[in-house]
Amino acid sequence: MTPPDDPRLREEWDLMHELRGSPQLLQRVARASGNELSLQTALRREHPDRLVRGAFALCELRRKAGAKFSRAAEMWFDRKGLEQATSEAVARHKANRFSGAVFDLCCGIGGDSLALAERCTVTAVDLNPLACLRTRWNADVYGVSAKIALLCRDATEIDPGQALVHIDPDRRVETTGRSVRVEDYVPGLETLQHMARTFRGGAIKLSPAANFGGKFRDAEVELVSLEGECKEATVWYGELRGSASWRATVLPSGETLAGEPLSDAAELSDPLHYIYDPDPAVVRAGLVDVAAVRLGLCRLDSAEEYLTGSHLVSSEFVQAFEIIAELPNNLVEIRRFFRTADIGQVEIKCRHIPIDAELVRRRLPLEGDRPGVIIFARLAGKSRALVCRRAVSS
Repeated sequence: MTPPDDPRLREEWDLMHELRGSPQLLQRVARASGNELSLQTALRREHPDRLVRGAFALCELRRKAGAKFSRAAEMWFDRKGLEQATSEAVARHKANRFSGAVFDLCCGIGGDSLALAERCTVTAVDLNPLACLRTRWNADVYGVSAKIALLCRDATEIDPGQALVHIDPDRRVETTGRSVRVEDYVPGLETLQHMARTFRGGAIKLSPAANFGGKFRDAEVELVSLEGECKEATVWYGELRGSASWRATVLPSGETLAGEPLSDAAELSDPLHYIYDPDPAVVRAGLVDVAAVRLGLCRLDSAEEYLTGSHLVSSEFVQAFEIIAELPNNLVEIRRFFRTADIGQVEIKCRHIPIDAELVRRRLPLEGDRPGVIIFARLAGKSRALVCRRAVSS
């Protein structure tokens, strides 16, 4: 790959190559324990200061990246690239819809390109030559270099022809940091809408907190959660669009729920034997009622996402809790109950009721042996506290 002309980029380019040529330095930093300052001082006797600082910065990013990538300890990152990179599990889930030739626009450090290359031939595109270099080296780490071609170009200048397209637009605004407005993305909303109208098919990666509702016609919006945290909204268009407008997928199981938010209306009910907390992907996709009807559950309140039922349901779409007591949202009453509840640690959950969880926890007499849960929720418009224990299906 050709080094960049920009002096600032060229300096970082050269540092990356020096770090790659210093594997023993990186190993010493990665394996170090104890006083970091002492190690830095010792390493500066053997290596230039900027190389030592670069090694510590890269190793710190690799440690953080362990939550996203199985081979993070060998990969190449910058801070922004790691923050925006798609988790390995999510990227592989998305890649399952693709086949043949694919353009991965705004590839960053290559998280999606790596997953796509396991089943497709990929052209990874990024305007930043350092991002392209990181994608190339990360492809080496995952053994998919032969399946990835790199282009250092503006994504808006690419004509994919009949290839499928994945794009991860930049979600950061220089003046305010990360943005949840699709209008602030780079490329912006109009460009993304044009891609969805004219390209053969593909996917647009958006923040799950973004204002994507109603922005893309004739598309499917999939909300994806991983280990209980909503990670991404994916807009599927063209040939890759699914049969429904909205979908919630829960990873790592891969269980998925598709439907239309207004197609079902769950019944309202007083708390029954169990209360259920829907997965955040289900909530963000607007499919709480769809999930409730399919699972045979009711809503506690029209303004609450919590569900209830008389039987224990085992589903990746909900977490189940067995109700022990229903109390007023009154700390005096809650404290009185906990004095004899044999609960020694408590998890506090709420969605729409303002609760200072740490204050409540500090005020409770937690002297028992068992774990418990307090769910603050509205019931028939009134704020209540439901004391529960996590339910485990047999």
